[in-house]
Amino acid sequence: MKHTFDDLVEMQKAADAAHAQVLELRDTFGRPTQTPWSPEQTETYESAWKAWRTLANTVQAAVTTHAADEGKPRFGVEAAVRTEARHSAPEPSAA
Repeated sequence: MKHTFDDLVEMQKAADAAHAQVLELRDTFGRPTQTPWSPEQTETYESAWKAWRTLANTVQAAVTTHAADEGKPRFGVEAAVRTEARHSAPEPSAA
């Protein structure tokens, strides 16, 4: 499936949000080597981690395909996607 640049940006935003969730859980639960986690905490963290990795892998594959389709260097497309995803102005909310 072909993805537009805007699709890639949205995919990167989703991966970044999932990664933020993983970091938030780790900060909330503490490091498992310092504070043993309950089975529920472990399951929650592992689910969030797997979701993040799946999204990250998906966006990486899509960036690779997009770069090849456009005849552009992959690293340049990836950098542009990440920059746009992480530094673009938020869309105004409807009041």
